[in-house]
Amino acid sequence: MEDNVELDHVARIQRAWSRERPDLDVSPQGVIGRLHRVAGHLTEQLQVVYRRYGLGEGEFDVLATLRRSGEPFERAPGELAAHTMVTTGAMTKRLDRLERDGLVARRPSATDGRGRVVALTEAGRELIDRAFTDHMRNERRLLDELSPADAEQLEAILTRWLALLEPPAPA
Repeated sequence: MEDNVELDHVARIQRAWSRERPDLDVSPQGVIGRLHRVAGHLTEQLQVVYRRYGLGEGEFDVLATLRRSGEPFERAPGELAAHTMVTTGAMTKRLDRLERDGLVARRPSATDGRGRVVALTEAGRELIDRAFTDHMRNERRLLDELSPADAEQLEAILTRWLALLEPPAPA
């Protein structure tokens, strides 16, 4: 790296580590550090839309999971926790808030006498439909910063990498 070239945040960190620890290969920071920073920026931009609808990321995730489950737009709390990758305790807090706001309803399961289900209310369905439409517009805006070819290549790379890090979910 030349001294007169403007370095991004990650490159400056790599340069400092290369100076302080020349015995280590710091090149992985180039990918991991930038990916981490991009993820942070994307999360900030995605949360703008969630907040517009009075939702946090977790509440949006629950409503979206219920909505994409299809009619009758309901799941057991444990299924929701598994689909959104949070603990059942965290799920309970999310559901309490969503139920308080009239966006979901909890009721006994028709198929399991001891079980319960969480269902989208009409207000919840209307809200997530509007929020998801804006969310997709926002994601398109963010992705449009890349060329279509770059976006396609990035998706392919990330798909392969994620498959190595995360076991495939059952069908």
